[in-house]
Amino acid sequence: MTHPAPHAAATDDSGEQHPAHDEVDHDRRHLPDTVENAIATPDRHQPFEALGLKADEYEAITQLLGRRPTSGELAMYSVMWSEHCSYKSSKVHLRQFGQKVSDEMRKHLMVGMGENAGVVDIGEGWAVTFKIESHNHPSYIEPFQGAATGVGGIVRDIISMGARPVAVMDALRFGAIDHPDTARVVPGVVSGISHYGNCLGLPNIGGETVFDAVYQANPLVNALAVGVLRHEDLHLANARGVGNKVVLFGARTGGDGIGGASILASDTFSEGGPTKRPAVQVGDPFAEKVLIECCLELYRGDLVEGIQDLGAAGISCATSELASNGDGGMVIDLDAVLLRDPSLTAEEILMSESQERMMAIVQPSKLDAFLAVTAKWDVETSVLGEVTDTGRLVIHWRGETIVDVDPTTVAVDGPVYNRPYHRPEWLDALQADSAARLARPADDAELRAQALQVLGGPNLADTAWITNQYDYYVMGNTALATPDDAGMIRVDEESGLGVALATDANGRYCQLDPYVGAQLALAEAYRNVATSGATPLAVSDCLNFGSPENPEVMWQFERAVTGLADACLELGIPVTGGNVSFYNQTGDVPIHPTPVVAVLGVIDHVDRRLPSGWQDEGENLYLLGITRDELDGSVWADVVHGHLGGVPPRVDLPAEKNLAGLMSAAAEEGLVTSAHDLSEGGLLATLAEGVLRFGVGARVWLTELIERDGVDALAALLSESQARVLVSVAREDDVKFRGLCEGRDVPVLRIGVTDAEVDGLEIQDRFTLTHAELRHAHRATLPERFGAVVGG
Repeated sequence: MTHPAPHAAATDDSGEQHPAHDEVDHDRRHLPDTVENAIATPDRHQPFEALGLKADEYEAITQLLGRRPTSGELAMYSVMWSEHCSYKSSKVHLRQFGQKVSDEMRKHLMVGMGENAGVVDIGEGWAVTFKIESHNHPSYIEPFQGAATGVGGIVRDIISMGARPVAVMDALRFGAIDHPDTARVVPGVVSGISHYGNCLGLPNIGGETVFDAVYQANPLVNALAVGVLRHEDLHLANARGVGNKVVLFGARTGGDGIGGASILASDTFSEGGPTKRPAVQVGDPFAEKVLIECCLELYRGDLVEGIQDLGAAGISCATSELASNGDGGMVIDLDAVLLRDPSLTAEEILMSESQERMMAIVQPSKLDAFLAVTAKWDVETSVLGEVTDTGRLVIHWRGETIVDVDPTTVAVDGPVYNRPYHRPEWLDALQADSAARLARPADDAELRAQALQVLGGPNLADTAWITNQYDYYVMGNTALATPDDAGMIRVDEESGLGVALATDANGRYCQLDPYVGAQLALAEAYRNVATSGATPLAVSDCLNFGSPENPEVMWQFERAVTGLADACLELGIPVTGGNVSFYNQTGDVPIHPTPVVAVLGVIDHVDRRLPSGWQDEGENLYLLGITRDELDGSVWADVVHGHLGGVPPRVDLPAEKNLAGLMSAAAEEGLVTSAHDLSEGGLLATLAEGVLRFGVGARVWLTELIERDGVDALAALLSESQARVLVSVAREDDVKFRGLCEGRDVPVLRIGVTDAEVDGLEIQDRFTLTHAELRHAHRATLPERFGAVVGG
């Protein structure tokens, strides 16, 4: 769903699902619960708690209406006032993203928070729209469909802006890699993502995968989609123009995913699993592919005023949000909805989150042409009603009025909570427990053994078992993809204009300090985009946290949002939208705060892109930035010692911005042949991945680095200090590159050379890791747990 605009409600359509088949207070055999009936039976009991509403919220609804709600109205309010749709606990903090904005941040921003997806001007008349959202709880219950429909929902957000989707990415968090349930969740999630994306013909160009026991019963499946459009093709979803038709088109409405956004995504799992089992949405990527082409033809023919996708909260969301964003009124005949299951009640029709559905606003004079296009694409279509200026959303079913509300009370003016929050009492002890007390390797032999151990850890290991199931290159415009630091897509085949994207988060850092941890997530994604040769422009985020009713979780959330907003202001890149996912916890135990940050950047020609590994021998390896003894929260502390404590690496945003400027200039001038950021696993991980990328060995020395930065060999190799990049430079460009670094005041140190004669990675005077050892340590971890790599 979308972060709300400042002082506005959120647009939601990620669809985290739920239940309610048998929880509606109404017998199918009798007449619907009408407005007239609601007035006549004020004392009738309604199961608002089962639908996720609190007693005071139910009372607020009765006061807004001046009567008790009908069953249909109760269904609508329950889903639209849910945490997942209304942002009622997060809205007060998310407003910072709209308040901490500079002219620099507005420069390229065409559409910001409050719409289906943010839109950024990338030049030459082109714009890009992108967004990342969660589908966490469904992916635990039904991994394949939960993940697949997460991809489908985020792609429909992109379509609704008038853009053609061009790529997807995913940021995944799973439980402990050796836990039996992880073997259930991982294959299902990966299969769901690959099936849906591959069937749509969209390349999956990157993302990240993390294993940690803290996510055991709460996997995070965050899906990102990006689309391109010409400036003049931008469309916003609203219901304007009295008499314009409200048209539902796409798949038929069924019983899958009923009420999911309100109940499942707005509740914690008990120790034994989810207490409320939803009918998880079922996706049909082939239907969505047809829907994409149909929508784009409708846009080209100027046949729609706007299109809204139906995701979380289904028809309840689409009608109330379209009406709220337009002239304020709409009348709908629910009998016109095409159903897969004719036994559905009105409440179930309103709450259903069946996939591959869109709602359009169409001028009457263009309706026949609209219907001709949907018929051409064999997309089922029904006219549900029309736009009015009454300021009321009125819904009829079986000749009776079952909904008569002010749509803003449903979609905009829901409850807003200032949840109490306080710093956790346990945090001081955690931060005091630094990795400095952990035993360090006694000699180079032990250092070598720990290096291999770290490289084989699940969070540095090669993810080809996952990514080989995705198509990276379909559509023919992929310039960079896994395993490079960022994915890159060519936007214009003639000019070579392209965009790069990266997603990052480190829940361990955020557990130690959520303010700094969120800034580090932004810094890493920003740096990954910069190392591809692109210039970072904009941010979308997916904020995954435990229960907002826990004051310690709310403190983590407030700190993370504040940290991210402050860092975006300093770096000069805006948050264009995103998603909040609360209640990611089992019992009273929340996940680590995990704010996933996606950064988008632009590159004037994709031919200038920088891969993450070197291809030629005889090139110099330069380390940019300063190394400190920063091992708290590190992969080394985790894999070797099973330890989490201390404080995260320090953030230096001016250094990050300076470094990004240097990388853009170096790429433009052709002075660098490869670039790889340093983050988890430090210099060791970057060197190992560089050697394995194209199979060219490297000879590296640490003496000058140790002397200059005052660190030992362990820190030189495994510290996770930020604002660092490793680059390879052809010898003929050495002088120019050093001059560029000095001119931009970026610390630079030659630490090695690429050497085809070296079998793997030689750390001079210390040890060598052969190609065979590196390959086994890096590539065996996932296949040993989940089976052979596809195409491996």
